Amino acid sequence: MGEVDPAFIQDVEHRPKLTIIEAEGIPVIDLSTLNSPDISTEKNCKELASLVAEVKNACKKMGFFQVINHVSVLRVQGKIDLASRKFFALSKEEKRRVKRDELNSMGYYDTELTKNVRTGKK
Repeated sequence: MGEVDPAFIQDVEHRPKLTIIEAEGIPVIDLSTLNSPDISTEKNCKELASLVAEVKNACKKMGFFQVINHVSVLRVQGKIDLASRKFFALSKEEKRRVKRDELNSMGYYDTELTKNVRTGKK
């Protein structure tokens, strides 16, 4: 690395006046709940709600936190890819059982139009 161009260095009188603030400790949040193969059980739903509250609290009070026991991104991505392939391999009737509508904005929708051109397979 080279030296910083003096044009990027702010004059001392224009620099922010920082004060040192000591934190009582960085919140440590355990994400192992997300590693569960079946997150939809009642116990896991309660744990997930607790985890969400913990993250919210850390964000409000400290603005940051440290996570432990998180899953690897590649493992999660692989699971998402597999689940997507399995879902889209289902028959139209099966997929339409979770059809998107006014109440369910996250459901399946096979009549999407973009610029008046149908996207997806017929």
